[in-house]
Amino acid sequence: MSNENQAVQSQNEATNSKSSNEIPLIGQRFRGFLPVVVDVETAGFNAQTDALLEIACIPIVYDEHGQFTQGEAFQAHINPFVGANLDRRSLDFTGIDPFNPMRMAMAEDERDALKRIFKSLNTIRREQQCTHCVLVGHNAHFDLGFLQAAIARTSTKNQNPFHSFSVFDTVSLSAAAFGQTVLARACIQAGIEFDGKEAHSALYDTQKTAELFCHLMNNAIQYTPAQQQEI
Repeated sequence: MSNENQAVQSQNEATNSKSSNEIPLIGQRFRGFLPVVVDVETAGFNAQTDALLEIACIPIVYDEHGQFTQGEAFQAHINPFVGANLDRRSLDFTGIDPFNPMRMAMAEDERDALKRIFKSLNTIRREQQCTHCVLVGHNAHFDLGFLQAAIARTSTKNQNPFHSFSVFDTVSLSAAAFGQTVLARACIQAGIEFDGKEAHSALYDTQKTAELFCHLMNNAIQYTPAQQQEI
């Protein structure tokens, strides 16, 4: 082999080694969607009238081994919007007191909270070469409904990174994988610790849902973008 050919071969080997060591982008996996696990805690079941009190979001990305993993978490305690309904049974269930002085000291208005979180998610979305975020949730349309109602109230549609109706629901995925639809039971079935005393905190539920989603995806039949046929 000539010196010139040896040099070309060495360069190709270095390029291939670099490519194999690069962390893949999540946008290559889900048709340009960035999965973002979302959980909301609310003061009722009606997204139009009941207060949004907490929100947490965790983007899902690849780690250095090409496994699904949790990215940085973003969360907010939110002040009830003016005129919001506060259903006592819902507050008792979640254990959230909207007017607790310590909570009020850290709580944000809806618009400020959404703009801050959306800005961070849009940065990650662009880094991962995604066109939209897709909401991942346990009973995902409940979370999407409250999120969309808050977006409408706060006129933050232009900042909103989420697809308007597509979701990945861990209820369906867990039912298919384990025959379980309750988050705590699905986590236990997957070998994930779940503390019922911590449940109904938006951040904790988001972390556990993200852990469950990653487990389900990492243990599913693995699909790679190279397998996709042109349609």
